[in-house]
Amino acid sequence: MPTSTLAATAFTDKLDAARTSARSLARATTDIKNGALSAIAEQLRANVPAIVSANDLDLANGRENGLASGLLDRLTLDERRIDALAAATLELVGLVDPVGETVRGRSLPNGVRIEQVRVPFGVVGAIYEARPNVTIDIAALAIKSGNAVVLRGGSAAENTNRVLVDLIQRALESVGLPREAAQTIDEFGRDGATALMTARGYIDVLIPRGSAALINTVVSESTVPVIETGAGVVHVFLDSSADLDMATAIVHNSKVQRPSVCNALETLLVHEDAAARLLPGVLAALRASGVTIHADARALALFPDAVEATEDDWSTEYMTLDLGVRVVADVDEAMEHIRRYSTHHTESIVTNDLANAERFLGEVDSAAVMVNASTRFTDGGEFGFGAEVGISTQKLHARGPMGLPELTSTKWLVRGTGQVRA
Repeated sequence: MPTSTLAATAFTDKLDAARTSARSLARATTDIKNGALSAIAEQLRANVPAIVSANDLDLANGRENGLASGLLDRLTLDERRIDALAAATLELVGLVDPVGETVRGRSLPNGVRIEQVRVPFGVVGAIYEARPNVTIDIAALAIKSGNAVVLRGGSAAENTNRVLVDLIQRALESVGLPREAAQTIDEFGRDGATALMTARGYIDVLIPRGSAALINTVVSESTVPVIETGAGVVHVFLDSSADLDMATAIVHNSKVQRPSVCNALETLLVHEDAAARLLPGVLAALRASGVTIHADARALALFPDAVEATEDDWSTEYMTLDLGVRVVADVDEAMEHIRRYSTHHTESIVTNDLANAERFLGEVDSAAVMVNASTRFTDGGEFGFGAEVGISTQKLHARGPMGLPELTSTKWLVRGTGQVRA
């Protein structure tokens, strides 16, 4: 708990209020929850100046504190991004409410009817850094799936998050839901994050989003069940049969469109039989967009406008316009490189060889595996989820982009007419 008695009491009071609010949300109808989401979208669009003003303070503090360019990009909320958040929130209104959905069921030979249905977790905790969009995404998904949410958004975005949480709470109150169903604990600082990780009995599941260091800390120190989201050391492999135009477009989009996000390309692998044909054109397009190429010796020989790669480059999530490039012998060596260095987020192969495509899909062990597509598609919005809680790189409960169903558990309903067990 936070160090002072007063702070510890205030922290516990917040968690108690969240727990109480979760019961109200669990009983709320789909129409009421959808009304709350519509109200959040309205609040976002009506308060753009206030959000941008708070965000400007956070950006100024971030620059003064030497925040990396990738984190500054993630921290930024401008009018376009705010409108996109509102649109994503409204998309959730049109999605099926998972609460109460029957997963499976049957009648036993004795006439007892059993049914497994989806239910909310209860209270979802989230720890993240420099990502104010996550405040809206997780809160909106939590509300639609019937969960209360407690948010620790970090000091870098504290001003922005304070405004966003206030808007969410206003929206909840406007439809008769308790404002305490969405709360921030940013005022408790790092002590609050530590306390959240050990708040068993208050928090039902904890979701970290951020750097590998943050995620590893939450996973290793939390006594609350954690859904692990992963850093993105993401790969594209250009097979020997890859088309040059397709390879150029996919690699460029995967790296350049938004380099600061977790589904952006970080390492490019290319088959040695196609390296001379593909690399000069693919890498020239990247250099024209300002990408620094970290090339192994064979790639550097084919494209001298690069720097020599080091061993650390293969395990680095740059989140900047930097890219590791390595020439490999074949699809087997490409998959072995991925097995060694990947964070199991997203990998893509560019190929016209059906057998290699199917091998890649079947043997690469990541949350999203692609053929002839940009890695930037690993995203809840692109997958049709409206928004996402994060990209889960673990294998239990949820994997890949997490939407509404991933914020539910299940329970069994049993209906009898007086049966007893023999």
